[in-house]
Amino acid sequence: MPTPQDPLLRSWQHNAQAWIDAVRGGAIESRRQVTDQAMLLAVLGRQPARVLDLGCGEGWLLRALENRGIEAVGVDGDATLVAAAHAAGSPAVHLATYEQLAARQVDIGHDYSLVCANFALLHQDIIPLLAALHGLLQAQGTLVIQTLHPWTAAAGDYQDGWREETFCGLSGDWQPMPWYFRTLASWLKALQMAGFSLLELQEPQHPQQRQPQSLLLVAQRD
Repeated sequence: MPTPQDPLLRSWQHNAQAWIDAVRGGAIESRRQVTDQAMLLAVLGRQPARVLDLGCGEGWLLRALENRGIEAVGVDGDATLVAAAHAAGSPAVHLATYEQLAARQVDIGHDYSLVCANFALLHQDIIPLLAALHGLLQAQGTLVIQTLHPWTAAAGDYQDGWREETFCGLSGDWQPMPWYFRTLASWLKALQMAGFSLLELQEPQHPQQRQPQSLLLVAQRD
């Protein structure tokens, strides 16, 4: 039986070029003003030697880390995004679905000092994937997750469940994307069940707005 995860992957396959254009053109204000810098600073603050970017997209974070002398490896489930990252100068990018990663079917390296996921954990059952990432990290390695802030994304419905992103306000040919909303308690429970301990929680804010633009979780492999 089809699940929302099937159209989730198909939406990324359809939206890949529009996403590349939006990210590289700075069309998403929250990213431009707040969240890209928040993720970069969170990663740099851990002083990692080797980073895996889960759901790396067209590779902006890989390039930012490589420019600072950090070895960065990417993985994404869409071939167009992987090709764009390669073409932009990041050769170490793998094509793999989250299901393949969770089942440990693809070799994307190991002994990473840090794994990051920037608005990339959109599936319902993320615990097997987080557990697989746990196995790719060095002892005491760090996991950095940035996601939509549950308080601002809830829209009056604060319970776990599938939602839809329509990309309204962005130019281009977009297909609506299903994504799985989880409460703060659900995020923390998923980390615990996958073998991580929370080190830090951040709520990056827009300089001219009084609400958080994202939730940023920094956790350590137990």
